[in-house]
Amino acid sequence: MVRVQDVMTTAVETIAAGSPADRAFDRMRAKGIHHLVVADGARVVGIFSDRDAGGRRGAALREGRTVGELMTPTPVTVRPEIPVRRAANVMRGRAIGSLVVTDQAGRLKGIVTVADLLELLGRGATHPVITSTRWTLSHRAPHRKTHGGSPRW
Repeated sequence: MVRVQDVMTTAVETIAAGSPADRAFDRMRAKGIHHLVVADGARVVGIFSDRDAGGRRGAALREGRTVGELMTPTPVTVRPEIPVRRAANVMRGRAIGSLVVTDQAGRLKGIVTVADLLELLGRGATHPVITSTRWTLSHRAPHRKTHGGSPRW
């Protein structure tokens, strides 16, 4: 079974809540990423996404504002050992593009994004083999033809 720790990005880009939002957005564009984890020391306090920043047309929204003013203050977190399928369902159910991965103590371990999950699918990850009993038919009744000589069954 594929777990979050197998697909997460461990080199997480972090930023302080007091940083200017326009600089954070420029940093995301330069690095080709869509999420920055907002941290206060070792503690995760939020997530700043492309969506929070208003995207390419959000310059007016970002002007003169800080990351802390625009960030999502309570990011959804998961543990590294949970199955990828469960993580994907959480993301789909909440309509979010990333999950912050933390350990038991709440320390940042990584991030899982939609791009990570798509890369996993693109590599051809297979589902685990399900060992179940397959029922075999011991008797089959023939199909009946309809009346009227039609070739349809």
